[in-house]
Amino acid sequence: MAMELDAAQNPNPNPDPPISAYYQTRADHHAVVSSDWLAHAAAAASSVTDTDADAAPPPSPGGNGGGVIEEFNMWRRKPEAAEAVAAIMALTAVIRSSRATTMMELEIELKKASDKLKSWDATSISLSAACDLFMRFVTRTSHLEHEKFDAAKSRLIERGEKFGEISLKARKTIAMLSQDFILDGCTMLVHGYSRVVLEILKLAASNRKLFRVLCTEGRPDRTGLRMSNEIAALGIPVKVLIDSAVAYSMDEIDMIFVGADGVVESGGIINMMGTYQIALVAHSMNKPLYVAAESYKFARLYPLDQKDMTPAHRPIDFGVPVPAGVEIETSARDYTPPQYLTLLLTDLGVLTPSVVSDELIQLYL
Repeated sequence: MAMELDAAQNPNPNPDPPISAYYQTRADHHAVVSSDWLAHAAAAASSVTDTDADAAPPPSPGGNGGGVIEEFNMWRRKPEAAEAVAAIMALTAVIRSSRATTMMELEIELKKASDKLKSWDATSISLSAACDLFMRFVTRTSHLEHEKFDAAKSRLIERGEKFGEISLKARKTIAMLSQDFILDGCTMLVHGYSRVVLEILKLAASNRKLFRVLCTEGRPDRTGLRMSNEIAALGIPVKVLIDSAVAYSMDEIDMIFVGADGVVESGGIINMMGTYQIALVAHSMNKPLYVAAESYKFARLYPLDQKDMTPAHRPIDFGVPVPAGVEIETSARDYTPPQYLTLLLTDLGVLTPSVVSDELIQLYL
């Protein structure tokens, strides 16, 4: 109990580390399938009391492509489980309930289940990236081919469960690594609704840091209003801005925190519409912009411009009739190039945008 209290009061238990937090965390995170990666990530997350990591549910009745959607939806209904984490848990359940008798049969079954999950929402970058990472996680374990199938299957189930557990704890790991960037008396801007950014603010508030938050409205779906309600519930002073007031308010802002739908190979991010223009204003006024993103959102994509990505459209209600013949831009996300980002705060460590391509190579190689 005393150790947990110390960890809550001091998110960096080593006041004088011999190397930076980035190198400390990155050194042992080179490959998703390594036992060192699992052990290190679990140790990083365990220093924060975990109240929302539920016990694994009983296996689903079928491991076929149809059953994986039911398993996925069951996990997705959990308030703290992102779509990507739900996919990881669902694919683990496919292994657990599979009737395959060889590794090749199991790989084929997993590929079908993965494709079915990705087709559930073809616009979700994190969902697709998580499925790809899980498939790499399984198919690149060539040494398992020398084991008996039942033993290899058991090992895969164990690794899948650990991978899912660490993914569930990713936000807490990021929150812990982010605390050094939040200074007493600062004013920060957040854009839209991000559960990982909310976790960062929650931990900072529990550490009794004094700061205030400006929160954009978050059109078209006004997710910023939901974010402001949850921030206010934490006892943090918060003010809502209309999206077009970002430049007007930038003088009083010390830093910007945003989440990400996906982190791409260039080191840039794809996120909620408006992130790019916030980054442009912040860059022009020398304000640091930090991206909080879980490693399962690292995707093998390389957009060249705003239109070079799978479109994601959302309906927009202006509250008044729109004249016939008027075209409406309904894109829900934009691409922010890496030169406008300061740092990426991830469960792999604190990364510069230029290092992201190295991490993607290690994750997918």
